[in-house]
Amino acid sequence: INSGSGSVAELLSAADVACYAAKERGRNRVHVYRPDDHELQERRGEMRLVSRINRALQEGRFQLFVQDIAALSDDARPGHRELLVRLVDRDGGLLTPMSFIPAAERYGLMPSVDRWVVANACRLLVGESARDAEGVWAINLSGQSVCDEAFLEYVMHTVRESGVAPQRLCFEITETATIANLGRATRFMNVMHGMGCQFALDDFGSGLSSFGYLKQLPVDYLKIDGAFVRDMAEDPIDHAMVEAINRIGHVMGIRTIAEFVEDEAVLNALRGLGVDYAQGYWIAVPHPVAADGAVAKPRVSGRSAGHPKSGRLLG
Repeated sequence: INSGSGSVAELLSAADVACYAAKERGRNRVHVYRPDDHELQERRGEMRLVSRINRALQEGRFQLFVQDIAALSDDARPGHRELLVRLVDRDGGLLTPMSFIPAAERYGLMPSVDRWVVANACRLLVGESARDAEGVWAINLSGQSVCDEAFLEYVMHTVRESGVAPQRLCFEITETATIANLGRATRFMNVMHGMGCQFALDDFGSGLSSFGYLKQLPVDYLKIDGAFVRDMAEDPIDHAMVEAINRIGHVMGIRTIAEFVEDEAVLNALRGLGVDYAQGYWIAVPHPVAADGAVAKPRVSGRSAGHPKSGRLLG
């Protein structure tokens, strides 16, 4: 520290960033802050973002968006949708999940974000129930939330107190998060499934042991990893992967949802395989839920929006 080191606030910020870097490397170590350290600069940017997320949580500055999911098979029920969250910045701008969720996960804020989403989703569904009694609404949950016993208690209480029909809720958990925390994820799923809620396993097929643990989980939907769906009309290996996941899902009585549907060729290929649902910018783009709970009419794309993914992180 010398005369060119900046203000006390800047020094404390630098020390804080270096402290987090040392912890991430295994604790009980020293990390020296250098202004030209690219990794620490990224970490500092993340910590600024964490402050914005905390302020948004305190001020309730999040907004729900909804994306329609198309029923493809004859026995697939219509009215399936996914709720997505945006952070509303103080200037009114919207941050997509890809912009803030990685930082929220790194610094343990996702259970708080997920609580906001669950509470507001239940409030929305109570208002929507008269018009769309059979609709299923998907809510994404982070691995941190699923492993948090207090979060489970919160969700149980919120669902009961809101009066929403539990079968209208479908919680989405990524395959990666489920595998990493299989015991706690299974408990969360069993408890909420027992209340009547449904579950979707997101990004299915990305893990190396996808089918091995599937029998243990009360899963209602498999969301086929978009990495296989996107090019399946041209890539025979991707096509075979989608076909295998769809077939095994159906043998187990699980409905299938294909993500990343970005063109008509993929949509037709999915229909040919008998996949139950399709989601993506070719089907519909996410649209906002108004402050009064009204859901605007979706803008159906009908053509690729050039968006890499229409699910939780990028949707």
